[in-house]
Amino acid sequence: MNEIKKIRHPEKVHKQDNISPPKPDWLRVKAPLGKIFEETKGLLDDLNITTVCEEASCPNIGNCWSKKHATMMIMGDTCTRACAFCNVATGKPNKLDLSEPIRVAKSVARLKLSHVVITSVDRDDLNDGGANHFVNTINDIRHFSPKTSIEILTPDFLRKVGALEKVINAKPDVFNHNLETVPRLYPTVRPGARYFHSLNLLAKVKEVDPNIFTKSGIMVGLGESQNEIYQVMDDMRSADIDFLTIGQYLQPTVKHHKVEKFVNPDEFDLYKKVALSKGFLLVSSSPLTRSSFHASEDFEKLKKIRINQLNS
Repeated sequence: MNEIKKIRHPEKVHKQDNISPPKPDWLRVKAPLGKIFEETKGLLDDLNITTVCEEASCPNIGNCWSKKHATMMIMGDTCTRACAFCNVATGKPNKLDLSEPIRVAKSVARLKLSHVVITSVDRDDLNDGGANHFVNTINDIRHFSPKTSIEILTPDFLRKVGALEKVINAKPDVFNHNLETVPRLYPTVRPGARYFHSLNLLAKVKEVDPNIFTKSGIMVGLGESQNEIYQVMDDMRSADIDFLTIGQYLQPTVKHHKVEKFVNPDEFDLYKKVALSKGFLLVSSSPLTRSSFHASEDFEKLKKIRINQLNS
């Protein structure tokens, strides 16, 4: 049993009175309920599957679970980093559960998913950052559900030589790694990461295997400017990233980074138009957009866009 206390906030960065403004109407969502929602929750609980939907308090959990869509989170529920935006617990993780990849694969098969998203906590304590665990999970899903497309949302594998290449060689259908915010805000929002390392990681995926769709996302409302967002878009396109997601940052607790601004839906529409003009194949931009929200439908759109490009 892990004896070290977990925390869900970066204590050294933020104060108790770090209060965000009230949520506007366009950010209000219905409480999760319904038969299919409960069936999905029961199945995941039975197989002891951790999901980012619960751990990160995703506002879309009711919508997704009611459609039997869930984002599996591997390598435990404790992260080795303390990002100022994230509600996942921080601390010293337990040892890897080597039975987890096959349990995840069985849950994918039981849910009869046509598309699955696999993410993880950061595991800086592991020599490969958890790369082999990702590979085993991908391989087991392919064994039990050969027709299921696989999207991964990975950590940055910072200072883990050869880890990224292992995951690329497992050939996921979509490789997602989020930049999260603009470079100026990294020291306070994402202090354990490096902006250009994350950007180069995604560029490397395309260099090694151009057939893998690449994807990245950012949050808005953290204090960034429009011009900074446009620069991030340009940086992403220089790395040949296919798919961009933009969503509203929501403060999990008063210990996390506060919301500086609730971005109006019209501004999200503007970001989508600008991003598409810069050459992204697909853009999802709305207050409730999250990395894996509507991932299955978006993957089908990506495939059609690529087919049309090849035929044109």
